[in-house]
Amino acid sequence: MDIELIGNLFIFVGGIGMFLYGMNIMADGMQKTAGGKMKQLIGYLTRNRFLAVVVGALITAIIQSSGATTVMVVGFVNAGLMTLVQAVGVIMGANIGTTITAWIVSLGQLGDAVKVLAPSFYAPLLMGLGAVIYLFSKKPKKKMVGEILVGIGLLFLGLDFMSSSISPYTDAPIFSKAFEVVGNNPLLGILIGIVVTAILQSSSASVGILQTLAINGVVTTNAAVFITLGQNIGSCVTALISSAGASRNAKRAACMHLIFNMAGAVLFGTLAFVIFMINPQLAAHNITSVEISIFHTFFNITCTIVMIPFANLLVKISGIVIREKSVDNENAELEAKDSYAAELARHFDDRLFEQPSFAVENALNEVIIMGNLSLDNIKYSSEAITNNDQNMIDKVYEIEHKVDLYEKYLTEYLIKINNLSITEVQHRVVNDLFHAIIDIERVSDHCENMAELAAYKIENDITFSEHGNEELKQLYDKVIKCFDKAIEARKNTSEEAARAVCRIEDEVDDFEEELRNKHIERLSAGSCKPSNGVVFLDILSNLERMSDHANNIADCILGEIDATK
Repeated sequence: MDIELIGNLFIFVGGIGMFLYGMNIMADGMQKTAGGKMKQLIGYLTRNRFLAVVVGALITAIIQSSGATTVMVVGFVNAGLMTLVQAVGVIMGANIGTTITAWIVSLGQLGDAVKVLAPSFYAPLLMGLGAVIYLFSKKPKKKMVGEILVGIGLLFLGLDFMSSSISPYTDAPIFSKAFEVVGNNPLLGILIGIVVTAILQSSSASVGILQTLAINGVVTTNAAVFITLGQNIGSCVTALISSAGASRNAKRAACMHLIFNMAGAVLFGTLAFVIFMINPQLAAHNITSVEISIFHTFFNITCTIVMIPFANLLVKISGIVIREKSVDNENAELEAKDSYAAELARHFDDRLFEQPSFAVENALNEVIIMGNLSLDNIKYSSEAITNNDQNMIDKVYEIEHKVDLYEKYLTEYLIKINNLSITEVQHRVVNDLFHAIIDIERVSDHCENMAELAAYKIENDITFSEHGNEELKQLYDKVIKCFDKAIEARKNTSEEAARAVCRIEDEVDDFEEELRNKHIERLSAGSCKPSNGVVFLDILSNLERMSDHANNIADCILGEIDATK
């Protein structure tokens, strides 16, 4: 075999590698830069399908992968964070967002007329500047800019490598014959698009390779159209694989992605076939990379506009394809394992790691849910103590079990997130969330202690005086308010709420000391039974420690706020 041919083959493979790696580095830098804005995007997902389309397009434009976006959608649906109707909008938007990469690739051909505008001309400069910024900057934001520049430079250089390795062979009959066969056989063109995209796990990459061939003038219009339609279907493979082992709704989300893209391919494929039959000259025309970008964008936007009114129908079809289990089977499964643990496990879906910022936000949301469970437990334990209520005691034990499960799953989840590509600010938040779940779990433990004290009161027929219950109620209210403010501060990273926690905690300490001294005086005077007094003092101790844990959460938040000033 000709050594030059082998060398050009190596250059082409290396070009693909640089293109994919560059796209990955650029996307990683962009998602870190977007960081905090991802929290706002999550909020938009829960509103309506039109906003979901916009969010899906924005996320995909940032992370440069419609497959990764759809995998995240599967994760959100599996975790119960998103409905299937909302998922349809994000999936449609993802198809639009992925067209950004095609336009980036087109810059090469747009710059041919003026050499200085060609990306390959300034790609080495971008890589050099990006490397210098990344290596010598101390500020995280500047390092991210460096990452993005290096990624863009590598992407453009990879495209240039691919193009230069192909250009000596553009006159070879094999190219024209191959694309003639593909252009005349729509199903073969679609199949090639599916297979190449499935292998590369990226429609952006497969479209980029097709555009590189188009830049060298070897791709016909009809072949490009059918291959592009296949590439859209091939982008579903990643999500379909990801949905294995997920909940039925998560499988339906992946199924909707496939149905949506197949419907678009059938619609446009039929229309294109008719047009090419009427106009053979258009079919045989050598398409440019810019024209591929135009078609790719037009196809995805038009499909979204046509299909978005039928979002509910897509959900129904996915329900027919992925049927519900029978009630008997579901009951058997629930009896076979802890149903709450099984449900909770879905909240910590590894698919969310495709977008670390979303994973961090999901962890924060789950910590808030865990915190609210412990807040409820404070209320239940106070009722158990005040009213000697066995039902409330049982409720405390039930919630404590849930909180323990949350601690287990959240700890494992946060360890995984800490190993992802996240910003220094996000690392700090994750570390503080570790501390928060420990404090929240300890609060629930103190509630369990109080439930045991309530059970002891019932068993030994102990009751407190009306005055004693009133004093405890005042302390309960302060502790509940203190912990509630701590959860609010953690949820919104609120300095005002965090400082309120510190203030209330001081009040709890002072009031607890006052009640303790008064009760010791009553014990000394013989106006209170010793057995009653021990229980009363233990209750005070548990309540005071609860406010201490609330204060720990607030201190972490104040530290985060100070670090950003």
